[in-house]
Amino acid sequence: MNIRGIVLAGGKGTRLGELTKVTNKHLLPVGSLPMVYYPLKKITGAGIKDVLLVSGTDHMGDFVELLGSGKDHQCSLTYRVQDEAGGIAQALGLAATHCTGFRSLVILGDNIFQAPVSNLLKEADLQPDWAWVGLKQVHDPGRYGVAELKGKQVVSIEEKPTNPKSDYAVIGVYIYPPDVFDVIKTLKPSGRGELEITDVNNYYLKQGRMGYSIIDGYWTDAGTLDSLAVANQLVRDEPPVY
Repeated sequence: MNIRGIVLAGGKGTRLGELTKVTNKHLLPVGSLPMVYYPLKKITGAGIKDVLLVSGTDHMGDFVELLGSGKDHQCSLTYRVQDEAGGIAQALGLAATHCTGFRSLVILGDNIFQAPVSNLLKEADLQPDWAWVGLKQVHDPGRYGVAELKGKQVVSIEEKPTNPKSDYAVIGVYIYPPDVFDVIKTLKPSGRGELEITDVNNYYLKQGRMGYSIIDGYWTDAGTLDSLAVANQLVRDEPPVY
């Protein structure tokens, strides 16, 4: 399989207040499992055996202790440390040597969703040199990156727009071709001093190489107290499919 998995589990989780004072948010429980298990199980459930996990310096040892070599998850796990908060694209860039010549399935560690990623992969396989994003219809699109669609292509993505052009939010599930690491090298930090994943996606948009799949079932991030509570309720009521 010419694709490798990447779980991005960095960040301080400051929006979760006291819960993340002594731990990384991706180690907090969602249902009966640590949060990080969900993206990892999605990747391995799709048959991907090579997985890289990126996290910060503070709790990397906890991830290694929890997940080890990946043997219990039927995969081979590699770890990379993101020394300081530099954005999602910077964290993804740390996977360059691990994924040289391979496509990447990237899942943000706080994304909790019901459907397996096999459909997304199947559709993305039809255009292997395109970037591919997961989309979900939401009732409050102004909180997210919003995709404007034309046929099977995304024609624009706007971050937290006041007047959204659709109700399709870009969720934290992406597939990138091998040249994504060359793209990341060309990025300049944004106003908040980070390399933004939106800038990566805009590169592929401009080239007409951006496709999408709409994710079935529920989806939420778990990065705030409210959404963490929602995630817990969702997985208890109806466990995700891997």
